[in-house]
Amino acid sequence: MTEAAAHHHNPLAQFEVHPLLPLKFGHFDLSFTNASLWMFIAVGAICLLLGIGARKQALVPGRTQGVSEVLAEFVTGTIRDTAGEDALHYFPIIFTLFMFILFCNLGGMLPYSFTPTSHVIVTFAMAATVFTGVTLLAIIKHGPVKFIKFFLPHGVPWPMLIFMFPIELMSYMARPVSLGLRLAINMMVGHTLMKVIAGFVFMLGIWGAFPLVFLALFTGLEIGIALLQAYIFTILTCVYLNDALHLH
Repeated sequence: MTEAAAHHHNPLAQFEVHPLLPLKFGHFDLSFTNASLWMFIAVGAICLLLGIGARKQALVPGRTQGVSEVLAEFVTGTIRDTAGEDALHYFPIIFTLFMFILFCNLGGMLPYSFTPTSHVIVTFAMAATVFTGVTLLAIIKHGPVKFIKFFLPHGVPWPMLIFMFPIELMSYMARPVSLGLRLAINMMVGHTLMKVIAGFVFMLGIWGAFPLVFLALFTGLEIGIALLQAYIFTILTCVYLNDALHLH
């Protein structure tokens, strides 16, 4: 097997970022990469779906309008159930996050595609944006003093607060890390396993029918995971938003 062929069958090769349009300014690399391309494709697909769905606004919705309305109602219900009615003011940003993650996840299931959400830099950027936004919202809405009291549990004796405060603060600061890592790791592990199983299909020849059946089943599971991870990111964002609005 040649070096190029070995690299092609490497399960981790699918996560490599390649520049498609090199663009550098000094030490800054602003190249348009395959990751950028598939993020643009995801945004374009979202705009196409929602644009067609909102064009007719029929009383009896068609397929595209029905899908758009189901997605919007799903996110609306998630926000309402998790963070309350007053959190619906932030529907646009939460819906945008959900759709972007969902389409990036599902787009990565296509042959010869790229999964932007398998890279920590992408998922952490979204998680850090959510974390910064809800933190600023809590400080602006309740004031710095009340926000600091969020890290001081009620009913805990004063001597214990010396230890509880840094623990609660560290737990809060870890939110964007856990939020970003959870999504990236799940997408990377699933896609890597699919690539490994697909390699067995070609290596075993006629006996590859057995891993092929498993691969088909696992592909369905991976699609479910792609949907689930978009939902988990969304609902955790709503949980953090609820904390910012009410400081429980």
